[in-house]
Amino acid sequence: MEKTWAELSPEEKRQERFKRWLSPPGVTFATPQAEKLYKERVTRFIKAFSLQKPDRVPCILPTGFYAAAYAGTNLGTVMYDYDEMKRAWLKTLHDFDGDTYVPPALVPPGRSLDAVDYKLYKWPGHGLAKTTLSYQAVEGEWMKPGEYDALIRDPSDFWLRTYMPRVFGALKAFTQLPPLTGFEEIATQSFLPFGNPEVQAGFNALMQAGNESLKWIAVVGEVAGQSLSLGFPGVMSGLAKAPFDTLGDTLRGTQGIMMDMFQRPQKVHEAMERIVPIAVEGALASVANAAAPVIIMPLHKGADTFMSVKQYETFYWPTFRKVVMALVNEGVFPMLFAEGSYNKRLDIIGDFPKGSVAWYFDQTDIFEAKKKIGDRCCIVGNVPTSMIMTGTPQQVKEHCRKLIEGCAPGGGYVLAGGANVDEGNPENLRAMMAAVREYGVYK
Repeated sequence: MEKTWAELSPEEKRQERFKRWLSPPGVTFATPQAEKLYKERVTRFIKAFSLQKPDRVPCILPTGFYAAAYAGTNLGTVMYDYDEMKRAWLKTLHDFDGDTYVPPALVPPGRSLDAVDYKLYKWPGHGLAKTTLSYQAVEGEWMKPGEYDALIRDPSDFWLRTYMPRVFGALKAFTQLPPLTGFEEIATQSFLPFGNPEVQAGFNALMQAGNESLKWIAVVGEVAGQSLSLGFPGVMSGLAKAPFDTLGDTLRGTQGIMMDMFQRPQKVHEAMERIVPIAVEGALASVANAAAPVIIMPLHKGADTFMSVKQYETFYWPTFRKVVMALVNEGVFPMLFAEGSYNKRLDIIGDFPKGSVAWYFDQTDIFEAKKKIGDRCCIVGNVPTSMIMTGTPQQVKEHCRKLIEGCAPGGGYVLAGGANVDEGNPENLRAMMAAVREYGVYK
């Protein structure tokens, strides 16, 4: 009798998810050769993630929004013109023979943001110059220091009636909504706020944003489907954050969270514990029907330059590890993207079951990381972003050679950029692929 999903061990669950990645249901490959290449590419990543030696070192090209500039357009245009977005991303798909492919899922639909008057970010043409290459978060105390208890008591209620009216201008009237957990058996006065024209306008804005997002996701899905049919797998299916970053990025802002560590540390801990199951549930939902069982976790405020080692161990690591381990226990493979430098964390961050996570390094000394945690965790990175954007193909290829020679022995290494690039010489990206093919073959 086969085990139920709940009876499987974390390793057994991961292997089941890897099988689904290797043979994704519902995908029709364009040719037998495309299917062969797809399976070779996925196998390459699975073996590297599992600390085994694949046929050669796999490579993740750091393309991000690069497709827009490469195709002669820009982010501000493709956020509103989905046909142009499709043209740019398909051109990049066909012009670079990579190991994987990133569809335009991170290009937000501009008209959806307009509909709700989104204030947490600026983007090209909306607070930033039309030709700006990326969007920009707006730092602020979107949650006030005295509101921790409201967040901890009922995160959904806090989100609906306090947070959303602040970050979505079109939803400002939602402050007039009652709590939706009134537990009334015969609702009478509970309906009254929904007759408010400003509240109704807010819901209409949400519906407009939803309708626009459906148009956008249809194009994103079309591009992703074409890449799969041609044999190029996706590597990252969803996103999660460390609870400290959710507080620091999304709610309190950098200045606010840094002050809170000194002025109200217990509230910070209680809030992070409250966020853990929410982060886990969201991440699991994002991979439920995806092919690749990989969740990317961009780590912001745990970097060396943001806090001391003691603060990292006290505030950042415990709930971050809880989220990661909850995903590992469900067979998901977290890729932990250490933005900036993590050189002072290397004695801490290897505390995961062998072969269960990958650490993706930006500016960390990756050779030291290989020594300290490479026997337990896959290592990913870290071709300097500045070199990819401004260097020569020869410089990029030579740097890749050094990374491969230092990190690939024994398996468990994926070549990648330190971070995504938004523009630059396309030959520098091709130099990365040339390097893994010339220097990354395991014999």
